[in-house]
Amino acid sequence: MKATGIISALTVATILTGGAAVAADKDLIIFDWAGYEDNNFYLSYVEKHGDQPTYSFFSDEEEAFNKIRAGFKADMAHPCSQSVIKWREAGIIEPFDTSRIPNWKDISFADAEGFTVNGDVYVVPVDWGSTGLTYRTDLVSADDAATLQSFADPKFQGRISLPDNVDDAYALGYLANGVRDWNKGTDADFEAASEFLRKVHANVRTYWADGAELSQLMASGEVLLSWAWSETPVTMQAEGHPVEMNLKTKEGSSTWVCGYVNMVDGPGSEDKMYDFINAWLEPRSAEYIVTEWGYGHSNLDAMLSLGQDALDEVGFSNFETYTDNTLQQAPLPFELRERMIAEFEKIKAGF
Repeated sequence: MKATGIISALTVATILTGGAAVAADKDLIIFDWAGYEDNNFYLSYVEKHGDQPTYSFFSDEEEAFNKIRAGFKADMAHPCSQSVIKWREAGIIEPFDTSRIPNWKDISFADAEGFTVNGDVYVVPVDWGSTGLTYRTDLVSADDAATLQSFADPKFQGRISLPDNVDDAYALGYLANGVRDWNKGTDADFEAASEFLRKVHANVRTYWADGAELSQLMASGEVLLSWAWSETPVTMQAEGHPVEMNLKTKEGSSTWVCGYVNMVDGPGSEDKMYDFINAWLEPRSAEYIVTEWGYGHSNLDAMLSLGQDALDEVGFSNFETYTDNTLQQAPLPFELRERMIAEFEKIKAGF
């Protein structure tokens, strides 16, 4: 959704000085999740142009949407499946010309709801993965890690962290109440999901905004149990921390797919925009995001070429069953998502 675990020195410096952008090639502005400015995602672009694009960052898609509606200009942005219909209907994104994307035939998820409309491609899928229960294996029992109900267990008061992200939060709330398709949920299901999140709020130490923050909290032992993206266990295990993700809890986990969109009236170079997306779709980018971040790549053939051992190591043993028993973060009706946004703000404020 969402890579934030491995943040470049430039990004850290920007955050510390209160900025919101990494300035580089002024001819291409990318509005993205922090961490995706990593050059290894788009090496061919850097090799061709000698610099990375200029980046501005968001921590939540609603924040990004509102900033764009308020007049912020970028050439591309990186929303996920549950938001793209809203962005298209708001008139802030326009179709890509897939004839300028040589690897397009190798890309999966283009048929995800809202990504392609009447033959027009509004989203180029690049990454996919899970949000699941992630825990310190030395401090949390296997029984506690086997159920999402542990998030609301008073014994974890002050030791829980949830993403400051309405979609991931409500995915947890619905799953905890046995709902795996939020588009089939009733008003009662929404209320039950909200009530569960209120119970969890009593245990929350912090709502994390990026994976680097969460990793620090879990490494120190301040947070024992989190609702996290797939990058967290992969990057923390690489650093030697006893952290695992259980995607097979009693209630399941959540899955998502994200991609780049072409912003209306982008101020930069269209040629560089296509150079950027083509670099992202190369096999070496797939290898990097899978092996170093634990996310899937939209070029599934490139993923398969890594070999079964490499895929098993980061949880991609079987593409066909990856979404079994999960809540897939599909686009939501406008009214329901607005209710979620309003209610989540109340919950975080303690109401």
